[in-house]
Amino acid sequence: MSGGLAGAARACAAVLAACLCVACATAPPGADFPREPSRALAQSADTKLGKLVTGWSAQHGGLSGFRLLPAGLDGFSLRAEMADAAERTLDAQYFILHGDDTGRLFTNRLLGAADRGVRVRLLLDDANSVGGDARITTLAAHPNIQVRLFNPFRIRSGLQPFRATDLLLEADRLSRRMHNKLMAVDGAIAVAGGRNIGDEYFTGNRAFEFGDFDVFVAGPAVTRLEHSFDAYWNNALSIPAQALDEASPADLDAYRKELAEHAEKMADSDYARGVAKGDPLGAIMKGTVPLVFAPAQVLYDNPDKATPDGDDQLDGHLLRDRLMEACRATTSELVIVSPYLVPGADQMAMLRDLRQKGVRVRILTNSLASTDVPVVHAGYRKRRLPLAQMGVELFEVKPQLDAPRVGRMRLVSDPDGRFALHAKVFVFDRKRVFVGSSNFDMRSFHLNTEVGIIIDSPELARQAIARFDAITIPANSYAVKLATSLGEPTVHWVTEQDGKMVELDEEPGHAFMRELLVGAVSILPIDGQL
Repeated sequence: MSGGLAGAARACAAVLAACLCVACATAPPGADFPREPSRALAQSADTKLGKLVTGWSAQHGGLSGFRLLPAGLDGFSLRAEMADAAERTLDAQYFILHGDDTGRLFTNRLLGAADRGVRVRLLLDDANSVGGDARITTLAAHPNIQVRLFNPFRIRSGLQPFRATDLLLEADRLSRRMHNKLMAVDGAIAVAGGRNIGDEYFTGNRAFEFGDFDVFVAGPAVTRLEHSFDAYWNNALSIPAQALDEASPADLDAYRKELAEHAEKMADSDYARGVAKGDPLGAIMKGTVPLVFAPAQVLYDNPDKATPDGDDQLDGHLLRDRLMEACRATTSELVIVSPYLVPGADQMAMLRDLRQKGVRVRILTNSLASTDVPVVHAGYRKRRLPLAQMGVELFEVKPQLDAPRVGRMRLVSDPDGRFALHAKVFVFDRKRVFVGSSNFDMRSFHLNTEVGIIIDSPELARQAIARFDAITIPANSYAVKLATSLGEPTVHWVTEQDGKMVELDEEPGHAFMRELLVGAVSILPIDGQL
């Protein structure tokens, strides 16, 4: 979960869950609305992408091809190019789709695909469908576009007090969200990872930027990703937009005009220039940018995990189980990137066991100064000292990066802006890498649903480690160090300031209001919501 309304929703859910354990669990609104199940269309050599990918798979022994995309502009260009290249089908599943510049540009691309006759299925979590974001349901008036909202709120008003009331009354259901991020085209290519759709994910918000990761996928693994989409699309919690917000053809015409005018205004933007340049997808299709072909496993939660009694029923069939298996199997080094770091008892025990076996464990997360959801820091703070005492190497990213370039990538869009980590990446023994939507926290493991992919590739693992190493240098992060204060163990922070190495005994980002919030949340029994 991340940014703005998402952060507010997470904080609200956590506090309300602690205060109202008696909140009732009910079916979502629109649960009895008539709907037809549908399935992903299989990859076909009848489409340009299908023909190309079929050839690649044949050349590489049936393996899937991958490319990591840490740069935000590349992530936007890829999605726009994918929509433009679609011939038969486009499936998009996101936790957040904002009504900002990149959100509207993305939506306009979906509309353009539908106008060409492409079947578009758009599945959004309902936690953030307020204000300008709610306009997306207007697309359902298009004959080639279907829109569904996952686990919707009963109160449709965009005013936060009303939404908070709804959450108060149905906390058990509404605190469980679909956190998945996935887009697939023609059954041939897909993109997954940590990015939602919004300016802060694509280097477009000059005041705030998320550091994130996407993985481009081509070949057989796309079929498995599409199976995950279908599981959510046809689930009882996915409600057709028409059951909640009726839209007419006239509404769609007005929205189409608004999107077209916005696209015209953005014609000279970095986004438009990036798509016109034809990179990354165009370069991949031409073969000028090679893919890495490797074995892979697609991991995703059963969508019924989002029901109040789903966890116990589904043990052994969840992303967390397979991700933990991969962690436990490491023999030399485990690297974790997680913006929200609140491991539960099982995860703490796993890390302790690895350290006792001599496995090096390095973790990058947000600092109090950089995090966009300070309430989650309360859960992390309780575990920071025990992690450091195990010998886990902890790094907390700075809100401003003093070494802002890694190759061609600019990590933050404006020197006066704020940077926050949002990527979810695990690297196992520098041989395998996980990229997906799951944080290393109790909310991702027990409440939210997630999707991701483990790729058996030393080359992609090397690329992920290079990014990790670039952000964890002292100019860009605080290294957590064991220390002693008044005879008691504590932590200090080692970093670089003005070109000199310094050791801080006060937590970076320590400010009255943030500290007040974190301190208040830390005394509540809500770690399972964080």
